[in-house]
Amino acid sequence: MNEEIEIIMEETTDRMNGAIRHLETELSKLRAGKATPALLDGIKVDYYGVNTPLNQVSNINTPDAKSIIVQPWEKTMLGPIEKAIMAANIGLTPINNGELIRINVPPLTEERRTQLVKMVKNEGELAKISVRNSRKWANDELKKLLKEGLAEDTEKIAEDNVQDLTDEYVKKVDEIVEARETDIMTV
Repeated sequence: MNEEIEIIMEETTDRMNGAIRHLETELSKLRAGKATPALLDGIKVDYYGVNTPLNQVSNINTPDAKSIIVQPWEKTMLGPIEKAIMAANIGLTPINNGELIRINVPPLTEERRTQLVKMVKNEGELAKISVRNSRKWANDELKKLLKEGLAEDTEKIAEDNVQDLTDEYVKKVDEIVEARETDIMTV
């Protein structure tokens, strides 16, 4: 039975790590006033009839903190890339000079910073929900083991371990959210 408890704990840890990774990915897409290639993550371009991620049809660089350069591998892709960036509605305007696409990242207004902080808090809350769902899954699995003959003391100790793990991951989420909020609010 202890082996089964270890498997449950490993799976729970994996699920909670997945919640943290997802949170970090989502937060990297939020603009904090600094240009970063991650701002263009998730943008898909029509590449000969196939929806292809932008970073698979071009190089994306940040020559300075205020601009992003998108250099397509084929010049014929300039138009579709420009269209895809506009359609993504991320609040950035691409400038096509016939060779590459430049995107100037304007400084954030106070109002936009407040909106971004709300979005960060929302993503943090979703991550915490995911962590708690992992806890619920683990506790349900432990209850099944209890019905199959696991000692109540062992099940209680395992539940306490799951709660400790949950507390640890909720704290991690809070730290990540707080760091991102500070990053956004820093002018």
